[in-house]
Amino acid sequence: MFLKTYNQTNFFKHTFCEFQQVDDFQFPENTYYKSKSNSIYFYTEKGVYRKSNHWGRVANCRWRLIANNNYKNQQFVIGFAKWADFYPINSSEKIFFIKVDFEAKKTTIQPTKEETNHYLFTYTEAQKRIKQIHHLLKDDKWANYYDLKIEELRFNIITEFINSDISLQEIKSKFN
Repeated sequence: MFLKTYNQTNFFKHTFCEFQQVDDFQFPENTYYKSKSNSIYFYTEKGVYRKSNHWGRVANCRWRLIANNNYKNQQFVIGFAKWADFYPINSSEKIFFIKVDFEAKKTTIQPTKEETNHYLFTYTEAQKRIKQIHHLLKDDKWANYYDLKIEELRFNIITEFINSDISLQEIKSKFN
């Protein structure tokens, strides 16, 4: 699997990344880049520090902050990501898998760089599937027509959905 190498000249172009919150970094004076939206960036050989009050959708990127427990949305925080932690999201490369926490009813898109047993999707495919999974996890009405318990039905349908390229409708029809 060929993956693009990222650095300070291209990391902000259609990428997915998870930044780790950092509490003990001081931006050296006059050595950083400031964006139009007032985010501040400092580049190192290993990666980039970003101080910002907005995460998630950032221009044409999807940058998630893995935050400490005391993080509040819209608060300025510093995150760090290694150059190796950036992944292309506008490519046809299938390098993402979907992780589901059935108890918390949450889903995440995870990148992979090495061989894995997970079924892989492009970022766009994974996003589309996550929308459908959210519906399955949050709403119960769709399950009224099945004989299985909702928890078992959800688990079986979603597990097959994230481990194949079969459509949700085809999977659901197997359980009728």
